[in-house]
Amino acid sequence: MAVSFDIWDTVARILVAALCGGLVGIERGRKHRPAGFRTYMIVCMGSALTMILGTYLAAMLTTVWAGSIPFSVSTDVSRFGAQVINGIGFLGAGTIIVTGRQQIKGMTTAAGLWASACMGLAIGAGFYMAALIGCLLIIVTIILFSKLEHIILMRSRNMNIYVEFENTDDVAEIVSTLRGIGVRIFDVEITKAKYAENKIPNAIISMQLPKKTPHTDIFSAISEIDTVRAIEEL
Repeated sequence: MAVSFDIWDTVARILVAALCGGLVGIERGRKHRPAGFRTYMIVCMGSALTMILGTYLAAMLTTVWAGSIPFSVSTDVSRFGAQVINGIGFLGAGTIIVTGRQQIKGMTTAAGLWASACMGLAIGAGFYMAALIGCLLIIVTIILFSKLEHIILMRSRNMNIYVEFENTDDVAEIVSTLRGIGVRIFDVEITKAKYAENKIPNAIISMQLPKKTPHTDIFSAISEIDTVRAIEEL
């Protein structure tokens, strides 16, 4: 298929890129992630524009500019896309953070940005079918599979929890309570997180639950301890 540089064809490609990128970014935006609706749109449109530029330069060098350049010049369209894929890594890295609770957040957002860039390259090259299929599957993966992932994690026997308490001596009571309901403790990491003017002792506990024991039983058992201020599953 011949490459077309008609103005409406170019507009259509960039608009499709904005639509697909925006659709993927909506879910991230709703969860207030570092990269949301507008970021995904810009990444996808920029990638599409890069690919359009690459095909434009390749076509011009073999047609209009062929007789006006006294020496041989060639360009590889794929090199423009390669630079986009490399460059998006810096943007994606900025969305990944390690919280004070030793949680890594932003991996899905970074992966979505990378996939959005790839989607934009496909749209810029005019391969709409692949881009639309990719857009649909990315949205399904981010939205629907996140619920499936939650169900799987809730049924997992391995569990990590973050607990805040009044003083470090309370850890012994928490561990004793967990062992009392048959929980196997793998590791207890005690730290002190600074909030305002207070230093609140906390711990990250890795454990294995007995068979058919729901995660809610762990929260119920620990919350009954008077000195526990907060508990959260990691």
